Parts: sequence; structure tokens; C-alpha cells
Amino acid sequence: MNLGLVCPGEGGMDTDRERLIQDSLDYYENILKVSEIRYRRLFEAAKDGILILDPDTRQITDANPFIAELLGYTREEMIGKEFFEIGLLKDEKASQAAFRELRKKHFIRYDNLPLESKKGQRREVEVVANLYEEDGHSVIQANIRDITERSRLERQTHEQAEALAELHHRKDEFLAMLSHELRNPLSAIFNALHILRLEDTENPIQRKAKIVLERQVGQLAHLIDDLLDVSRVITGRIQLHRERLEMRGIVERALESVRSLIEQRKHQLSVSLPAEPIWLQGDSTRLEQIVVNLLNNAAKYTDEGGQIWITVEQERGEVVLRVWDTGVGIAPELMPRIFDLFTQAERTLDRSQGGLGIGLSLVEKLVELHGGTVEAHSAGFGQGSEFIVRLPALSSAAEPIIARTETAKQPAQTSRVLVVDDNMDAADMLVMMLQMFGHEVQAAYTGQTALETAVEYRPDVVLLDIGLPDMNGYEVARRLRQQPQTKDVRLIAMTGYGQDSDRQRSEEAGCEYHLVKPVDPQKLQDLLAIRVNQPRSSE
Repeated sequence: MNLGLVCPGEGGMDTDRERLIQDSLDYYENILKVSEIRYRRLFEAAKDGILILDPDTRQITDANPFIAELLGYTREEMIGKEFFEIGLLKDEKASQAAFRELRKKHFIRYDNLPLESKKGQRREVEVVANLYEEDGHSVIQANIRDITERSRLERQTHEQAEALAELHHRKDEFLAMLSHELRNPLSAIFNALHILRLEDTENPIQRKAKIVLERQVGQLAHLIDDLLDVSRVITGRIQLHRERLEMRGIVERALESVRSLIEQRKHQLSVSLPAEPIWLQGDSTRLEQIVVNLLNNAAKYTDEGGQIWITVEQERGEVVLRVWDTGVGIAPELMPRIFDLFTQAERTLDRSQGGLGIGLSLVEKLVELHGGTVEAHSAGFGQGSEFIVRLPALSSAAEPIIARTETAKQPAQTSRVLVVDDNMDAADMLVMMLQMFGHEVQAAYTGQTALETAVEYRPDVVLLDIGLPDMNGYEVARRLRQQPQTKDVRLIAMTGYGQDSDRQRSEEAGCEYHLVKPVDPQKLQDLLAIRVNQPRSSE
């Protein structure tokens, strides 16, 4: 018999369960509403354009205010349209291709997409579109960022970089031409002075004037070299001609180069060189330039009667060169920038020897190219300064080799020389000087004249300028090599152009040496003697 019994509390339990379920539903619905409100707020306030699209129809289903403002359409006008219909893609074909890729990769990006607004305004945008699942169906979200201003700045930066590169190239060309134009008259003056010296005048006033002129011409040539070299080093266009060298010889040649300046300023020079050879691998010209610049710097910033020391030692596998002086020293605030380009101490009206502020920068770059380091020390202004260069040393046990081509001098011998130079003063002074050395010499002032004269004159050596008016010296050299009568002539480029590319071009044209004006007369005489006495090697 069914008594119809009801357990106490059963109806209450169902009610509690329903209430709990309803509370949970209300809670998650509230979270969803909050999330939707937050999403809508972000969607509406975003500073990038946002489009929601149906991947099946490719049509826009939602758009935020930013994209509406960017395109010039209302949200209602964009709903139901495809990308190409609002100016984002070129045409329907491009739109279909983009959506195919999007379906395949679920991601597509355009970095610089041209966009045309409803009013015909052109903008550049960056578009990132993603395909993802939402509530069981696929959705495309496209974020559109206006990069018009960024693209303009990028183009401007690129144009400025190109303009700077062009300006840099023109600067290099200008420096090369300036070098050529300055070295030609310097060469004429230098040779004229040497001719006067050979006259051995007893007039003390004239002798003093010649010494001053020679010293100042040397200083001008040194400044030109530094200007060109610092440009090449900074841009990485300098090449080292490495060979096994003895450091003592490098320092001795550098001392000869600066001796006149040191004597002029009445400095006391102390030199300490090792008795045993110290070997290193490097470019002889550049290493000598390092020493010359340090000595020049010491001489310029040391008052008359001051003292300069230079020492060379080998310490733990390194060649250590020290140059220090009793000069004006280096102020503490200047020390961190002492090797920076164009850095100079503050000048006073009575100190005009400062130079251009490129010598120490060039020293640092050349030392680094040789795998070494350079450091500066000073107790402060008026306390003198010291520069220490450290370079990798070679083992002294290595087999010695002849370090330079200017070793054993050959006995003097006259030769037939053809001087080719469009600067008539420079050519005539060189002719006169070589004649005083005992050589037979003729001059030609154009390339064509040089070719014609060489056939008749049959010189042993041609001293060839590069910057000729009718054809350049490279072309003259090539033609001389091609003519049967002159193919074996010794060709020496002697020019105001001294960049590495100039040296390479002269070598490719057939020149055996490339001398940069002004040329030391004794060096030229030694070179002529060597070349006359040695037969030309077959090439």
C-alpha cells in the first residue's frame, strides 16, 4: 500500500540546487557581459582600425570608429562590403587571393599597403589579419594601423642617408682633387729648393730662408697626408701592406722626418732604442706615420727649450713605444676625448702650432689596424703628456728577411728619364734637379706628347703624372706598355693622387712604383739607381 510518504526536505533540496544553478548562470552571464563591455570599449577606443569579417563571404560584419574615420565611411556603410570595396586592396581578384592565403596560414600581413579613403585621400597602412574560431564558427579580425607618417619619416631618413653618402663621396673626391692640386705646386717648390741647396750658397740669409721653406713645405705635405688618411681609415678604405719589419729602423726614419721641427723649437730630444732588433709585422709607411704624428704632437705642444723622450722596448711579446714630453699636458676633461677626431685643447693666441686635431685620431686608428693599442697619460694642464703604443711583436728567432726595397744602394749611374707632367713648373724643376744628379732628362707636358717623345727618345725610366689634361696617366702607361718600342720602359707614377685606389690603378696600368708628391729627391735618386742597375723582370 502506497502511503504517499514524502521524505522531509526533498523539495527544499531541489529548490537549492536550482537556485545554485541559477546563481552560477547569473555569475557567468555577468562575467560575459563585463567581458563584452570591456571588449566593446577596447574595440571602440582603439587607435588602430579594426574590422571583423566573415571568412566565407569575405564581407565586413563589424568596424570600429577609428577605421571609419580613417576611411571616411560610416560603420553602416562598411558592413557587408569587402576589402577592395573600401579601398584596402586593389580589386576583387586581389581580395580573393588574400583570403585564400589567410585560410591556408590563418595569418596574413601587409607592411606597406596603399589605401584610398572615400574622399580620395591616399594613406599608407599596415594590415595584420588573423583567422580564428569564435563560438563554433570562424572569424577574421583585421587590424589596420596608419603608418603614413612613419613611412614618410623612413623615406626621409633613407633620402638623407643617400644624400649623406653622396656628400661623403663628393667630399672624398674633393679631398683627392685638393690633394692633387696642392701637391703639384708643393712638388715644384720642393724641387726648386733642393736645386738651390745643391748650389751650396754661402749666403747665410739664403741658407736660413731655404731651411724655413723646406720645413714649411714638409709641414704642408704632412697635413695633406693626414687629411686624406683619416678619411680613408674612418671609412675602412685603407689597406696595410704588411711585411716583417724592425722597429728601430721605423723610429729612426720618423726622427729624420721631424728633426727640423724639433730643432726649430730648440727641444732637447732623448732617444732610447734597443741594441737588439725588435721585429713586428706591419706596414712600414703607416707605422712610421704613427711615430711621426706622436713626435709632431709632442713638438707642437712643448714650449721652446722643453724636453721630449722616445723609447722602444719589448715587453711580454709586445713592442712598446713611449713618447713623452714636458709640454702643456692634457686637461682632465679633455682626456676621454683625446683620440676623437678634431679634438683639440683650447688655443690661445700665442699657440698656433696646434694642427687640425686629426693626428692623434689617425694614430689610434692605425695602431688598431695593426692589432695594437695606444693610451695617453697626463698629470694635467702644464704637466706634460705621455703616449704609449703597444704592438704585437714577432719572435726574434724567425728568419730575418729584407724589410724594404731601399736596402743596399746601387752605385750611381746615369739614365735617360722622361718627365711627364702638365704642371710646367713642377716638370721643369724636376728636369733641372735630375740633370744636376747627372741624368739625361726630357719633359713632356701632355699624354700624347709623352707617347710620341717616348718612341723617339727611348727613355730608361718614365716619371709619369696621373692628372694629365688630354689623357690620364693610367692610359699613357697602358699605351706605353702596348708599344713595342716602349713596352719594357720603367714606369714610375709620380702624382698628387695618393689613395689606395690610385695606387692599385697605377699598378694595373703597368707602373712599378707609385710616388706621391712632393717626393724626397734622395729617395727618387736611390730609386732611379736601383731600377737602372736591375733588369726589368718579365711580367
